[in-house]
Amino acid sequence: MENFISPEHISTKWIENLALEELNMEESGIISFNNHLNPAFLLEESSIDFMNQLRDRFEIYVSRFNEYRGVQNGGIKIFKISNTVNDFMLFRNSLRLIFARKAHDLITIGFLANGKDLFSARLSHEEDHGAPSLHEIRAHVGPFNKITWRFAGEIVDVDALVRHYLTEFIKNSAR
Repeated sequence: MENFISPEHISTKWIENLALEELNMEESGIISFNNHLNPAFLLEESSIDFMNQLRDRFEIYVSRFNEYRGVQNGGIKIFKISNTVNDFMLFRNSLRLIFARKAHDLITIGFLANGKDLFSARLSHEEDHGAPSLHEIRAHVGPFNKITWRFAGEIVDVDALVRHYLTEFIKNSAR
């Protein structure tokens, strides 16, 4: 059998957006021919999408964690950060885990304890004890404007990232 990809495994978001843009163009009379070639536009769209993916996964796992712990009011909470597009934070026992879009190609992740002490998550391969207070996830624009999100030069797997930071958050906020 040839390499066949079933339709349910293909993301069609880009073609749906293209169709909507064309409809909007016909209604408004405003033509935008070059957005698909503009890295800033693509990075903005990608960073919003990446943050939404992270938040969606955190909501699933936090809900499950709170459910298994049998906690109603004292569990982990997720808050949107006001005056931002989609920054968010997790909160429990005076510890915050903050995800912030600092630029269209940069997302920072860090812990804030007691409202003043900023620190980063531990990494298994971390040898530098003078590590920065925030971890940075940076966008990389590749051929044909394919955007990948990277940490320390390596492509980020969203599920691995969520598992790592949520585990660190739970361990550090259990005190």
